Amino acid sequence: MIETERLILKPLTYEQLIKYIKCDNSLEKELNLNETSRIISPELKEAFEQTILPNVADKTKNYLYSTLWTAILKTENKMVGDLCIVGEPNANGEIEIGYGTYGEFQNKGYMTEIVGGIIEWVKSQPKVKSIIASTVKTNIASYKVLENNKFVKIGETETLLNWKLQMNFEINI
Repeated sequence: MIETERLILKPLTYEQLIKYIKCDNSLEKELNLNETSRIISPELKEAFEQTILPNVADKTKNYLYSTLWTAILKTENKMVGDLCIVGEPNANGEIEIGYGTYGEFQNKGYMTEIVGGIIEWVKSQPKVKSIIASTVKTNIASYKVLENNKFVKIGETETLLNWKLQMNFEINI
């Protein structure tokens, strides 16, 4: 669990992910949270089926690098958004993140805070050297989250901007 100024970031277990997908507030009941109006996009549903659930179920992997980290707003005791790390660090020490804020909670700085919280957690993970992310070019809010957390644009495709945050562990004397 990670705590920021306004939020608690909680990594979900396999059983909690199953409840999350149902969108019937059973997860909120289990976590003693107020109900949320969550909608799962077709892309996220596919990611759950193809990647997230199989990786979290794999006991040889550290589930913290595959599960959804849900963000709970302390003042309202509600889930406001989620972040997922897309697998364990690769050979170069890179991890990739993806994230989303629920509609009613957008444009309040929560995702910037969520990504900042994950960055702080990553600093305690010696195998992670950098964090990468991609955003749709037209999603200004999404790339502002990365810019606000000191990510640097490293490239682009026709539709996406690619970002990277180099973790700096060296102490200069």
